Amino acid sequence: MSLSLAPVTFEHHRPAFGIAETKPRISYRFEGTAVDWEQSEVDIEITQNGIPKVYNVKTPDSVLISWPGPELKSKESATVRARAHGLDGQPSSDWSQPSTVETGLLATDDWQGAFPIAADRTTETNGTKRPVLFRKEFSVNSTTTKARLYITALGLYVAEINGKRVGDHVLAPGWQSYSYRHVYDTYDITDLLQKGDNTIGATIGEGWYAGRIGFNKQIPRNLWGATLGLLCVLSITDDSGKETTIKSDLSWSASTAAIVSSEIYDGEVYDSAAELKGWSTSNFNDSDWLAVKQLPMPVGSLVPSDGAPIKSVEQLKPVSILKSKSGKTVIDFGQNLVGWLKVTVSGPAGTNITFQHAEVLNDGEIDTVPLRSAKQRDTLILSGNATQTWEPSFTYHGFRYVQVDGWPSATPLDGTSVVAQVVHSDMERTGYFESSHELLNRFHENVVWSLRGNFLGVPTDCPQRDERLGWTGDAHAFMPTANYLYDASGFWRGWLKDAWSEQKRGDYMVPPVYIPSDDVNDDRRERARMPVSVWGDVVVGHPYQLYQNFADKQMLEEQYDAAQAWIDKGIPRNDVGLWDRSTFQFADWLDPKAPADDAGAATTNKHLVSDAYLIEMTRLLSSLSEVLGKDDLATQYADQREELIREFHKAWTEAYPVIANVTQTALALGIAFDIWAPSTAARTSAADTLREVIKNNTYLVGTGFAGTQQLGNALTSINATSDFYKMLQQTEVPSWLYAITMNGTTTWERWDSMLPDGSINTGSMTSFNHYSFGSVADWIHKKIGGIAPGSPGWKTIVVAPEPGGDITSASAHILSPYGAVNSSWTVRADGFHLSVTVPPNSKAEVTLPGSGETATIGSGTKTFFVEGYTIPQ
Repeated sequence: MSLSLAPVTFEHHRPAFGIAETKPRISYRFEGTAVDWEQSEVDIEITQNGIPKVYNVKTPDSVLISWPGPELKSKESATVRARAHGLDGQPSSDWSQPSTVETGLLATDDWQGAFPIAADRTTETNGTKRPVLFRKEFSVNSTTTKARLYITALGLYVAEINGKRVGDHVLAPGWQSYSYRHVYDTYDITDLLQKGDNTIGATIGEGWYAGRIGFNKQIPRNLWGATLGLLCVLSITDDSGKETTIKSDLSWSASTAAIVSSEIYDGEVYDSAAELKGWSTSNFNDSDWLAVKQLPMPVGSLVPSDGAPIKSVEQLKPVSILKSKSGKTVIDFGQNLVGWLKVTVSGPAGTNITFQHAEVLNDGEIDTVPLRSAKQRDTLILSGNATQTWEPSFTYHGFRYVQVDGWPSATPLDGTSVVAQVVHSDMERTGYFESSHELLNRFHENVVWSLRGNFLGVPTDCPQRDERLGWTGDAHAFMPTANYLYDASGFWRGWLKDAWSEQKRGDYMVPPVYIPSDDVNDDRRERARMPVSVWGDVVVGHPYQLYQNFADKQMLEEQYDAAQAWIDKGIPRNDVGLWDRSTFQFADWLDPKAPADDAGAATTNKHLVSDAYLIEMTRLLSSLSEVLGKDDLATQYADQREELIREFHKAWTEAYPVIANVTQTALALGIAFDIWAPSTAARTSAADTLREVIKNNTYLVGTGFAGTQQLGNALTSINATSDFYKMLQQTEVPSWLYAITMNGTTTWERWDSMLPDGSINTGSMTSFNHYSFGSVADWIHKKIGGIAPGSPGWKTIVVAPEPGGDITSASAHILSPYGAVNSSWTVRADGFHLSVTVPPNSKAEVTLPGSGETATIGSGTKTFFVEGYTIPQ
């Protein structure tokens, strides 16, 4: 029996460096094979200022344990390790490897003397802004023991010290609702400094802050500001303990250089002849540089990020170099991805190379029509001096194919000269799935790739066209899947802070339909802050799902007010408490029968969908109230739900044989949300009708954004899992596997983004990287893989696989807050075989298929067998 602890973590940070919490909660995962092991207490050793102290905490908890030591001060670090003890007779773990936590700038005077600086020049108000370089020389006269750079931008930044890049963040500091929350980053730069002369430099691009971003016919610029700026504090501590600071102030200088333009939607133009060699070193002459001017401090609070930074996490080489129908050179990376190219090339001076990015080919050429007004084009102009390596700085693209024009003959175009950099928020991958069904495995990988491509600081709808916004309805549907595949807790925490900040502006209490919104100066912009179901419901659904996955009551407290305000004040209601029938609704957006030019033309009434979601959101709010000990409110919302159900039936079922719209979505929502109460004749009738509707549709999908995520849950709840297997394994359009048969490598916005003849859907909303319909992976994990949280935070695990269809084996794995959870099953000639691994300090409730036999097991690996079991069809 072995037992060990992984290094401790703090709050939901990855990494816990430059954080805001002065008493960060402590968590650790278990490793090893200890059987039926449960924690009774834990020793936590905290070393501050070189002095270790051990705190014994009597708790069975190993997740989010309260900080037992003195509160951390601004810029203070501590080293922490843990040793867990079992119940009587059970072994104790060894000490975990030490982890370091460090706070950021928390004191009111930490930023004093620093202010944003801009080049003393006229800014480009109505067009793209040329990135600006800033530099400052300084001296270090003693041995440096600790040095930190705290930095943000009015725009995006890349920092350098003595000619070397600082850190590995990209597109930093990311995208937030800058009017409320402006993130700064912290870097350890101790090893970049040298005794004597030093230079710090930073390049600032427009990014989301000042670039073209939003959802309007005329996409606005300068939403948060029109001038690019740098704000930073460099803190240096020498061997005597003396601290010296260098701050962004009027002593810096500024210039422009090789980056002519770099825009989120349109790409980068880089003129190598304008490079300033050595500009961030002390040997550079900046006598012809511009002075700088002071800008106002950021409007939003300067805060560290809650989520992981955006990073370049992987490189892909081309799988082939093609010639298009017209003779153009096209690189195929074999995978629709998000990021940019890294190019190594040499050629004559003035050589102009363009890289046009696209997701698909259409009639033998790259298709840029789905990009709408976004160019997604990078241009590299060579200097002719030598072989150079280049990648863009302040843009990103969604692409599989790249058309290359102007490539010089001196450099072969292959995997040594061009690679794709895959970019996303650097969250920890936690969840995996595999089965005997190859197409289903490929679909699951597509889901993962679409998550990766759209989680860049905010959960975007798509990564390629002139949109790329944090649409709330998409995120609402996909969140359970996302939380299985990745630890997205910190990612969501920051985004939901922005949601609440924007929601409570004025007394409107309506969250924008995309966050951050582009209604910076308008409390009730028609598009961004309109009250709609499903999308607005994210402020209830997200806190609920976050709590199920991470069991963080403190985070739930942060989010509760937004949920309550939406239900109590934000939703426009009719005289019986249902949705006001005059409201616009997205509802079951992109129903398969919606025409190409009208994505909202669904077959299910929009207010039926809205009323169903209102009932479910009220139930969830009652549950959240109960979790937080708000018992009176829990009862109040439970009573409200019952009244809403009565009014729903008056509006949508009583005048009809079953329901007003006999559609997959209407029936699935009514069943999944228990609007038809369990064990009633009405529910049985609805269940039979749903199965008949699906059968008559030859088991093809009939749901849009609102219905898809709930369809499998509804069918399983009425013992119709076999029907959903039939749907899941279809390959004709509309189905989940259709895109696989069309060589898709991500999930699509439309069920038929590409038509069966290989042509592209003519709708203006035709993305090939959209995670919403990948929400079905939540059901795949629970019912095919067989694992789900049984109690909040995975303290108890439900293991209940339900085999079906042509799948004879499957496995699911998640790195839960307690450790690794595994479920692996196969059906052989003799019956059903299941192996379950449970981490220490948690338990699993196992339900075997066919027999219905259940068992509660502790930690360790255990096997189960159901003799003679066969897969139901």
